[in-house]
Amino acid sequence: MIADLILNPLQPHVSEAQFEQLTQLMATHFRQHGNGPKWDNALANIPDLSDSRCDFSSDVIRVLADTGMDQLRASLESLMPWRKGPWHLLGIDIDTEWRSDWKWQRLAPHITSLTGRDVLDIGCGNGYHLFRMLGDGSKFALGVDPTRLFLYQFALVKKLMPSNNAHILPLRSEHLPAFACFDTVFSMGVLYHRRAPLDHINELISFLRPGGELVLETLVVPGNAQTILVPEDRYAKMANVWFLPSTLALELWLKKLGLRNVRTVDVCQTTTDEQQQTAWMQFQSLADYLDPENKDLTIEGYPAPRRAIMVANKPD
Repeated sequence: MIADLILNPLQPHVSEAQFEQLTQLMATHFRQHGNGPKWDNALANIPDLSDSRCDFSSDVIRVLADTGMDQLRASLESLMPWRKGPWHLLGIDIDTEWRSDWKWQRLAPHITSLTGRDVLDIGCGNGYHLFRMLGDGSKFALGVDPTRLFLYQFALVKKLMPSNNAHILPLRSEHLPAFACFDTVFSMGVLYHRRAPLDHINELISFLRPGGELVLETLVVPGNAQTILVPEDRYAKMANVWFLPSTLALELWLKKLGLRNVRTVDVCQTTTDEQQQTAWMQFQSLADYLDPENKDLTIEGYPAPRRAIMVANKPD
């Protein structure tokens, strides 16, 4: 069921050759998850709505309709945990782990207007930011994220909405062909999970058209242009954190790879108001990852999570 919701809506937006490539990539890399039958059932209980209305322009993604849906809450709860949001879906408020709207508020004033642009979001999660991109005028918003639960959350939300141009591919960025056709490419919360961060940045550049804009959001540490933290084991209880550069080091990386107009537009320390346990995400969250005696340190003694937003352009 889920496979039918992935590729078919994309076909009008890509060339015949690109669609064939994506079809082959899905056949090679897409595998069903063990929870697939349960999640398929959650989707099956959600009929397509004919009278729904959406608001993508405010902090909460809203879907409204004149008719209710008895099974909606049960389906939403079966797709927990909800990490990216917030959402308001037919009267149900989903208070997610992350206040993803805060990140959008920090970056939106500093990027080129998305009006009329084709955008790509690498590591898009459940698609919250894809809808914000549509709300800010993007004509086509494609997300890439291999996490199956996020795909199902996105598919359920899309079933509640009128047809729109937000789409997700359940692949990794390294699987994608270098289409070089996007006006803006976002990578938010991905770089520090990559063993080869410069290779990831090169991937992002390969998806941009000449002159296109890169928006890179990632964890950073204080320091000079030579400061890079390599955690000995875990960082904030995460095992897959490899490199945390300073903003000056990250700017140097971007320039070394040929990007121009490189600038740091925002740096802020993550708070337990922005990332927290909620009724819709009942596992450990940021409060459990920090030193209980000093919130400026992780439980391992490293600098607490600090996130930076970088913006740069691919040469014409």
